[in-house]
Amino acid sequence: MLATAIPRAWAAGMSTPSSPTPNCWISRGRSRSIIAASIRVIIGTITSTGPSAEDGPTSTSSSGSSSRSSSGPAGNAVEATRIRTAPIMSPAAARIVDLAYGSMSGPQIGLALSVFLACTVEAVEALTIILAVGVTRSWRSTMTGVAVAVAALAVITGALGPALTALPISALRVVVGGLLLVFGLQWLRKAILRASGLKALHDEEALYGEGIDAARQAGAVREGIDPYAFTIAFKGVLLEGLEVVFIVLTFGANQHDIGLAAIAAAAAIVLVTAAGIAVHAPLARVPENRMKFCVGVMLTSFGIFWGGEGAGAHWPGGDAALLAIVPVTLALALGLVASGRRRTAAVAEAVRA
Repeated sequence: MLATAIPRAWAAGMSTPSSPTPNCWISRGRSRSIIAASIRVIIGTITSTGPSAEDGPTSTSSSGSSSRSSSGPAGNAVEATRIRTAPIMSPAAARIVDLAYGSMSGPQIGLALSVFLACTVEAVEALTIILAVGVTRSWRSTMTGVAVAVAALAVITGALGPALTALPISALRVVVGGLLLVFGLQWLRKAILRASGLKALHDEEALYGEGIDAARQAGAVREGIDPYAFTIAFKGVLLEGLEVVFIVLTFGANQHDIGLAAIAAAAAIVLVTAAGIAVHAPLARVPENRMKFCVGVMLTSFGIFWGGEGAGAHWPGGDAALLAIVPVTLALALGLVASGRRRTAAVAEAVRA
């Protein structure tokens, strides 16, 4: 499917008529078309790689919605909506119905919140890179780099998505749990160091200034495709996008709800993009350091939970065990922050003495 979808996405972007531009093989308008088409391929691939109805009690139905039924008027309204729209409803649309009627379980809320926060952080960082090279060098070259990066992400998603969801559930939980634990601990370690004063806080305005200075020192802007702007935009979007794809696939595949994870990621990207277009500046007011701390706690907690399940552990209360794992992880992280602050204060006092 992806082998034909990607060429169609590029064809859709390249077929948009525009005025000829000398020494430029792709226009800014075509870049946007390619980005939009590639994003549709990514979302379509992600939401179509969910498990089948035979995968177990937590699997999704043919419409992509959870097989758990809700009781009461809200549950009846959800089921009625699903029945009416089942012939035309995609898996992602079915999850939107669940969101609209508030029929999500606790683990699903945790999944959506974790993916949304993590993807918001990644999108803010990618936006800063794009703005720095776009404003300073060339918007056309920058958007071309973004378009190529999004197309590459579509290919990677199509390759990894089916392979990941094809793993047996026990192996999937071990792999996903281990990856999330490593990934989450890295986020949490940096967040603890920043909160305790042992590492500088992440400052988007400072990074934006550094990006502008580096772009200005890269020499004259070349006509057509500027190599510096293209490379920086491509690398930034690809690296941040890979983390988004990883988070969506690992969370979604392990919870049998890739559609919900994809919706949360798409909502974060759309929100950050809209805010960036509105202010045309880095989103420095976003509490990125606190969000990274929360994401580190959530990723670490889910990694412990799913890794333990995959290794054969049986958590008391099942999914409800997360209500204990998350606070314990948070308490340990806050304890390390307090210890780090005492160490920082002691060092500062010794310097003053």
